Amino acid sequence: MVDITQSLTEGKKILEKKLADIKVLVGYGETAYHLPVSYSLTGKEVNSGEDAEIAYKATSDSLLVATEAIVAAGSVAGSTADNSIYTGFIGDSVIRKLGYSLVDGSILGLALIAGKASEAGIVSGIARELQEKLLLTFLAGDIAKGLDNEGVKIGLGYRLVPLGPDTLSGIHFVDILARVAMMFGGVAPGDPSRLLRYAEERAKAFVIALPGLSPEEIAFIDALRPLGIPILYYKGYEGENWIRASPENIVQKGMELRGIKVMVTAIPIPMACSPAFEGKSIRREEMYVEFGGGKKEAFELLTMKPKEEVIDGKVTVIGPEISQLKEGSASSLAIIIEVAGEQMKKDFEPVLERRIHNFVNYGEGSWHVAQRDLIWVRLTKEAVLKGLKIEHIGKLLALKFKMDFPSLIDAVQVTLITDEPKVILEKKEAEKIYMERDERVAGMKDTDVQLFYSCTLCQTFAPNHVCIITPERSALCGAISWLDGKTAYEISPSGANQPVQKGAVIDALKGEFEEVNRFVRKASHGEIDRCSLYSIMEYPMTCCGCFECIALILPEVNGIMVVNRDYKGETPSGMSFSTLAGTIGGGAQTPGFMGISKGYILSDRFLQSEGGIKRLVWIPQILKDELGKRLIDKLEQLGISSFYNKISTDKNATTIEDLILFLEKEEHPALSMPPLIGG
Repeated sequence: MVDITQSLTEGKKILEKKLADIKVLVGYGETAYHLPVSYSLTGKEVNSGEDAEIAYKATSDSLLVATEAIVAAGSVAGSTADNSIYTGFIGDSVIRKLGYSLVDGSILGLALIAGKASEAGIVSGIARELQEKLLLTFLAGDIAKGLDNEGVKIGLGYRLVPLGPDTLSGIHFVDILARVAMMFGGVAPGDPSRLLRYAEERAKAFVIALPGLSPEEIAFIDALRPLGIPILYYKGYEGENWIRASPENIVQKGMELRGIKVMVTAIPIPMACSPAFEGKSIRREEMYVEFGGGKKEAFELLTMKPKEEVIDGKVTVIGPEISQLKEGSASSLAIIIEVAGEQMKKDFEPVLERRIHNFVNYGEGSWHVAQRDLIWVRLTKEAVLKGLKIEHIGKLLALKFKMDFPSLIDAVQVTLITDEPKVILEKKEAEKIYMERDERVAGMKDTDVQLFYSCTLCQTFAPNHVCIITPERSALCGAISWLDGKTAYEISPSGANQPVQKGAVIDALKGEFEEVNRFVRKASHGEIDRCSLYSIMEYPMTCCGCFECIALILPEVNGIMVVNRDYKGETPSGMSFSTLAGTIGGGAQTPGFMGISKGYILSDRFLQSEGGIKRLVWIPQILKDELGKRLIDKLEQLGISSFYNKISTDKNATTIEDLILFLEKEEHPALSMPPLIGG
């Protein structure tokens, strides 16, 4: 039995000695936050051992600062070990991708398992329970290999993230909390009291310490307690400040201490099901069979029917079952879901249909991408070996729709078609419905409606951020359209999407409305007084950190560039996406910078106040390719089809000097438009 108090004294001395011995220290890549823990606490960059010593003393000898410097220095010597297993430091772009999951309820909290997995069976049980209960779990220590031996899949896609083989690698769990606070929570670097308060109030996290920690590891783990993070263990320690619980109850105890509530209902199919599996991928060598993906016809469709036409829970498979399909083959697939309910409406169909993607990905051995008639589905060899059938995918969908929408859906039946001629025939009928839906929303203008919709979902992590969604401007995350907001409000009137009266027009060009300002002022807790929906220069909408793209002005060329989070390179602004994102998130309103969705680029309201799309001078090639025909069609509608070739990409320029040459050669209209600044 290890005495925690005694170990703390000894461990602190060991960490201080290691800190003093640091000669070379190199910051991490893929971050705008230097050494994030030290930067968040001091507001200073830490680039050397001397800087680390200064930061340590400036934070009242915080062992978190010491540990961060030790781990960063160790990584120079290659001590992060096998990169095929361990993530090490996780870059800003990944944290921002996680942002939406952290606020939409699919991740309810965070956990760290630290130490040596000497009892792999117990630890694997704890890990699986954390997955099932919607927690994002990090592993620090030699746990990963033990879990793998127990058949537990690890990796970010499975929400069991192996940080490193040493317990001190758990500092990356802390640097994630620090960056979430700065990205989403508006916590300024160098404000330790606000960081600690944010971590305690909003970062619902706890630690499970395994037996066998060394004194220095105990000292590091104990340093998490000032962040409001409880330390739990099931054996091996004695002391006042750590909390003991049995292996069977330790996860539940941690959740209770952090106020995390979840109700999990098992789905009776031969495959584990949880949002923990939603981010996984299934490689070709792992798959037994795939459907669609451009190789075969495939589509999905959800429609409402009269109650008498829907047999609740019925699953029908038309065509070959798994046992009749050749391993490694590609097949056709139709997923047809029919629902009935007194509260169900036709407008809800596309919103619910998009949940097919989520629900199929909840299966440990099933994978789904895209939507409508572009879907691609894979099933793993391992899942098929355990007895998974196509029929079970139908059962998964039927149960999840009933579980997640009990007030909306009274009955649901699922038909899965693998007979290719039948799929092709049914797809023609589905395409008619897709077209009808598109016609209902196509051409809707902001001037056609008196209500916009808010989204405050991200206030879980960015307390002052307010998104205003209009028919011509979707949420900056790209996930919620005006119709989605309207539907979400009807489904959940007290939820994050609320109707917002436009009120009197203050400035039609900038998109400023009296009642919108009033709503934003109240919803941002008085932090934001005014909001212009169509301007990047005057009172732009706030940002949380979940934006698909960042738009910003380039004064040197009198234009605006847009960079998406998938682009990793440099931009003519001299800053990467990660660096830019670090300056505008957390609910900030930053003139000249704005978080936007990809779709907003194609809107007539895109930066209307500054001259619209003619101001666009640069986007990454991957984004230009993704917008592709939609962008070309939009420019043709505007009568400026030749403008497509005037938009520079990283293939033409990554510096402002090269961009100037390109724009002058192409005679880009932004060069002769009124000045963005001082005009």
